Amino acid sequence: MPLTVVVVDDEPLARERLRSLLADQPGVQVLAEAGDGLAALQACAEHRPDLVLLDISMPGVDGLEAARHLAAFEPRPAVVFCTAYDAHALSAFEAAAIDYLMKPVRAERLASALERARTFIAGRATAPAPASSSQPRTHLCARLRGSLRLIPLDDVHYLQAEEKYVVVHHARGEDLIEESLRSLEEEFASRFVRIHRNCLVARHELMELRRVEDGRVQAVLRHAAAPLEVSRRCVPALRETVKAL
Repeated sequence: MPLTVVVVDDEPLARERLRSLLADQPGVQVLAEAGDGLAALQACAEHRPDLVLLDISMPGVDGLEAARHLAAFEPRPAVVFCTAYDAHALSAFEAAAIDYLMKPVRAERLASALERARTFIAGRATAPAPASSSQPRTHLCARLRGSLRLIPLDDVHYLQAEEKYVVVHHARGEDLIEESLRSLEEEFASRFVRIHRNCLVARHELMELRRVEDGRVQAVLRHAAAPLEVSRRCVPALRETVKAL
């Protein structure tokens, strides 16, 4: 089975070595290289590879976080980590990697990983979704007409559900993400609090609750253009949250 690959490592010599090893493997085509996690996600969004050979320790978005974002791609690429450290093995498999290669990568181990990737690709339609990782993400991933934008969670003001999307209101504007508000609430319970069935607010953005003339309650945020409506059922818990801030 032919296999398309994106090679990701912040060291050019490491990428060159992997390219050389892959050139000796039949039916393998390298589509792109990347030197960090964000560039890796961009390359995968553009080229839709079967397999990503992914370093772990990289500046900015590291390989573990990049893999957690790749697990949400459709079609989901196989991920094989290539690293000089064996301390990340458990985290790597939590991030849904199918193999874990130690540097310097040996040709026979790479060939074995490629076969695992082919098996994964062949059964991808029926493969179960990866379990959620114990390591939380630090960014949300918005897709923009074939490219990606990573939004640091520290920059997010609030999340608002609109039809099948969630609008991320953040320090640089607004973006749409294809995730459910419920899953975001579960994953980031320590960061966000629900104020309405369609809205989660970053805890650090909450300033006060305000009752308006008709009895409705609104949440005043540090960086929102206007207060946000709070549903009646969320008011008691939200009052306690604001007191604790």
